[in-house]
Amino acid sequence: NLFGYMFLPDYIEQYGIANYKASIKAIENITQFVSCEYAIRPFIIKYPQEAINQMLGWSKHKNQHVRRLASEGMRPSLPWAMALPAFKKNPEPILPILENLKADSSDYVRRSVANNLNDISKDNPQVVLALAKKWKGKNELTDCIIKHGCRTLLKQGNIEILKLYALQNSAKINVSQFNLQYEKIQTGTKLPFAFSIVNRHTTKQNIRVEYAIYFMLKNGTHYKKIFKITEGILNAGEARVINKAHNFKLITTRQYYTGKHYLGIIINGTEKVKTQFVLI
Repeated sequence: NLFGYMFLPDYIEQYGIANYKASIKAIENITQFVSCEYAIRPFIIKYPQEAINQMLGWSKHKNQHVRRLASEGMRPSLPWAMALPAFKKNPEPILPILENLKADSSDYVRRSVANNLNDISKDNPQVVLALAKKWKGKNELTDCIIKHGCRTLLKQGNIEILKLYALQNSAKINVSQFNLQYEKIQTGTKLPFAFSIVNRHTTKQNIRVEYAIYFMLKNGTHYKKIFKITEGILNAGEARVINKAHNFKLITTRQYYTGKHYLGIIINGTEKVKTQFVLI
């Protein structure tokens, strides 16, 4: 009965912090039924070296849930959990754990490794870039981890990661016929848009196509968020029409403010065109 395990991580986090050995043993068992990535974090902060050694050992555990905990629990900025400031400053203790898990047989574990890399990239991009260069091309499973783990760097248009994926050359990838279906839209509705891209190079090009929404904030400034559309190869001279729509449905993680917004089209990290619309 898994229901009986649901409250145990919170209990250990609150009442077990003074008893490291017993709590760690309990977490190892409980996480095989209910994930303990939140419960482990106070122990990492209070007993850093012991916990790091334990997580390294767990990265070779026979159970995939324990191996995942080794990565997920060490994420510097796990959503809805207390941050690990020491690892945001210096992620080096995490790296041997990720090395052990970079080609794990479990997709569940590998997704955690990718998310851990993405966390690290926000504060220490050079660490992740070095790992990406070191790991890329060695294993198909690891290649998928790297790509997903570098998603923030790709959205930021980081020159080194774009070069690693041969996405740096967009000078002759032209965007035209960019059109928003509406100049004004209601909150809660969709904004359809379309545009054409053409490869003016004499050789085929790797392309990554994204769009950016510049959301109006409460103070009148704008926050830019990037969304991926597609990635692939565009042959020499090839033209392609892309249709997309952004959904402004109400969600708990974003507050919409009425007023002037912008939408831009990005090719290989370079914003090619940008236009405005009004959210009402």
